[in-house]
Formats: sequence, structure tokens, C-alpha cells
Amino acid sequence: MYISTLKLEQFRSYDGLELSFSRGTNLFYGDNAQGKTNILEAIYFCGTTRSHRTSRDRELIRFDSDEAHLRMEMSKKDIDYRIDMHLRKSRAKGIAINGIAIRKAQELIGLGHFIFFSPEDLGIIKNGPSERRRFLDMELCQLDQVYVSALAAYNKVLVQRNKLLKDLSYRPQDADTLDVWDEQLIRYGSSLIEARERFVRKLGEIIEPIHEKLSGGREKICVGYEKNVSVEQFAGSLARSREKDLYLKSTETGPHRDDLSFTVNGVDIRHFGSQGQQRSAALSLKLAEIELVKESTGDIPVLLLDDVLSELDTNRQHYLLDSIGRIQTFITCTGLEEYENSPVQIDRIFRVSDGKAVCADV
Repeated sequence: MYISTLKLEQFRSYDGLELSFSRGTNLFYGDNAQGKTNILEAIYFCGTTRSHRTSRDRELIRFDSDEAHLRMEMSKKDIDYRIDMHLRKSRAKGIAINGIAIRKAQELIGLGHFIFFSPEDLGIIKNGPSERRRFLDMELCQLDQVYVSALAAYNKVLVQRNKLLKDLSYRPQDADTLDVWDEQLIRYGSSLIEARERFVRKLGEIIEPIHEKLSGGREKICVGYEKNVSVEQFAGSLARSREKDLYLKSTETGPHRDDLSFTVNGVDIRHFGSQGQQRSAALSLKLAEIELVKESTGDIPVLLLDDVLSELDTNRQHYLLDSIGRIQTFITCTGLEEYENSPVQIDRIFRVSDGKAVCADV
């Protein structure tokens, strides 16, 4: 799979932009706050319908405009696709594939596979459970259409149940309707739990040899799925926590409380790992994503590296660049000197400045 072109109108800092890409490594360089990350964000958004930076589509529209347009052309297994996005501040986004509008965004998910690696991802190990759940959801949504549907339904039910818990303080006669929401929460939540169990099991198998090689054989990493509740115990736990839920006016049981654990040589590095260990684990996690996509789908993902090399020491930089292989990669950086002695072949270079990206000779 590879991206051939990208066209933006009124997206973030870009009034208008048209770019053609190499199937190899595409490098964007320039000073900070010039629009490099916005290009990578646009690619990721076209491929997944989500931004890695915000959940509000309206924030992607240029500040002085009411709407934005994105078009991305890609090829997968010798089939060409054109993805069009229309963002409006006052309405839901419109999406079309090869000129045909789709009714649900989830119809696009899984068409391509994208792995985004930014400096913020280096904190996924040490940060809170919500970021690790977000990682789970973002990856599984690209790999499993059923998961996309179940996640959307679960989140909708969760919002409705929490609203009812708040409303019951002045509408106690509606208490019986909690049973209806509980049944749906268990139904969709169980699907999420089972999918996460399979994903984490496979992820653990892939990440272990990667991390062992990265650490020079000194460290063994284990990834664990910390379920808030098992499928078998979901109904009972939810019933037992009802009184607590009513008091807190919030649902305390379910996969929205899940977490991932990371241990190195038996030590929980979320809490007791050094910064170096946490960054190595985050790097291993991203490299494992690439292999997981290849094994699960038979597809080669697109890799988006947003100024991440500046956050890694020399050894980790070289390991990351050596591990990329010949997959289509988009890299942002502030200066070309970072890649002067790099093992990566740079196929196309873009100079980004003041909302413009100009292709330069390699």
C-alpha cells in the first residue's frame, strides 16, 4: 500500500496544497510551527477518519474558513482509491471513496493501515490508562471492522447510561430502564474485551523479540491486558456495582476502565521504569505495530514519523531507521543534518515554510 497524492484546501494552516509522494521515504523539514505535522495529520485523517491530536473535526478547519476539503489518492494491491473528505464547522464530515459517498465513517476504516509515531507516543508507557486504551482502540479499529461497530455502540450506551444515572436523582421512577442499558453494555463490552484479549496476546508475541534485540538481549518485555472485568463476570460485577454507580453517577465497571501493563525483567516500568526503559518500550511497541499489521492483514502499512528522532538517543535512532525497511514512510524534522549519516534512503524531500511545502531535489 502507498499514498500517491494529497490535496488540501483550508485545512489547518494550509489555504491550498497539492503534493505527490514517493513510494519510499518522504522527508519534510523546516522550522517548528510551519505546518509539517499538519501534512502527516491530514494523511492519517484521510486514512482513519480520525486525528491523532483532536477529537473535534472543526479544529482541523483553517481558522478563517467554515469548511475544509481533503483528497488523498492511494493504491493497495494494484487497486487505486481516491478518498475525499469534506469538513464543515456546523455539520458532520462527508466522506467519499472513488466519488461514491459513504454513510458511515467506519466503511473507510481498514481500507489502508497507518502507524503514527510522535514524541507524545514516547509517553504512552508512563502516562495514564486512557492513553493506552486509546492506543488499543486506534489499532484495533484499523484491523477489525466488527470492533469499530462495537466500540461506537458501547460508547453510545455508556453515555446514555451515565446520563440516566445522573437523571435518577430527580426521576427515580426510571430506575428500571437501567436494566436495558446494562444488557447492551454487556453485549457490546464483551465484544471489546474479547477482541482486546486476542490483540494483546498477539502483540506480546511480536514485541518480545523486537525489544530483546533493541536492548541487546538485556531486557525481556511482557505486555499484559489488565481487564477491568472479564466477559464471564461482567453481568455480576455490573449488578454489584449499581449502588456505587448511582452514588457516583458514573459507570465504574466495563472495558472503558481497562489498561495495558508493561513489565521489563519483571518490573512494572509504567511506575518504576527509567525514562530510557519507557522510551525503548514505546519504540518497540511502534515497531511491533508494523509487524502486527503485516501478519494480520497481509498489507504493508504507511509509517508516519513526526519529529520523533530528535527525542531518541543515537542508538535508538539507528535501530528505528534500520527497522523501517522499504515501506512508504513520511518523516518530519527541523533539519536535514539528522539524516546525513542515516541508513535510510531519502527518496523525496519537501521544504516546509509558512504554510507551503516545496519539493526539493534529493
